[in-house]
Amino acid sequence: MLSLSAWPLTDRRRIVGVFTDIDDTLTTKSAITPDALAALAALREAGLHVIALTGRPLGWCEPFVRDWPLDAIVAESGAAALIHQGGTTHTLYQQDAATRAANTVRLQQVAARILREVPGAHIATDSTGRETDLSIDHSEVHHLDEAHIAHVLAIMRAEGLQATVSSIHINGGYGPHDKRAGARWIVRERFGRDLDAERESWAFIGDSTNDAPLFDYLPNCIGVANIRRFLAALPHPPRYITRSERGAGFAEMAQTLLAARGTMKK
Repeated sequence: MLSLSAWPLTDRRRIVGVFTDIDDTLTTKSAITPDALAALAALREAGLHVIALTGRPLGWCEPFVRDWPLDAIVAESGAAALIHQGGTTHTLYQQDAATRAANTVRLQQVAARILREVPGAHIATDSTGRETDLSIDHSEVHHLDEAHIAHVLAIMRAEGLQATVSSIHINGGYGPHDKRAGARWIVRERFGRDLDAERESWAFIGDSTNDAPLFDYLPNCIGVANIRRFLAALPHPPRYITRSERGAGFAEMAQTLLAARGTMKK
């Protein structure tokens, strides 16, 4: 990985939009810090699109899509999205209602198996707002070691789930959903654009193994410094890394990007 100072000016000036993870990328100790919130606003003021991508549930994301300067939040690891426009929050899904209902029954069965077979496993505390996937806590409230995380992943995948690990949760759902698919989908739905045709014009910043699909997909990909915790498990590490961790690292990325455009506030 290279430092942000190695990010070429020509590449930064080409950027029209930024995708960002939320937990431990925008947030620090589960809350967005003033510098990260100001960085979001500065990116939007400069005319860039800003979209958050998270494994968090739709219900958890609702206040943030209203209150933060974002074009959208893609939630539940790419399966759904929230857009706030004209004072109204709209929900988009990648699966129809009948498919979601059938999958809910299957996910409940998988959850019961995990709780039965993995010592210390707990459903994530945000799960009441979750509609399309299953989330097991490993670092937010309850803690699982690497062996038990691997056991949860093995059960999810044996049950046919697409499973990933974030900095706090293990997420699994039915359908080909991940952050790369979610990014391509929301750019098409929100802006009528083809992300495949403009990969070099978008940047992504994240911190964990569930961000690997976008690290592999977008050439302008950045990890906040705390991503070092997951480097051994990342099949595709980011190209660049910030000096700072979490929200401060996001703000550092925004400053570096805006400085190249001549729009960084003094």
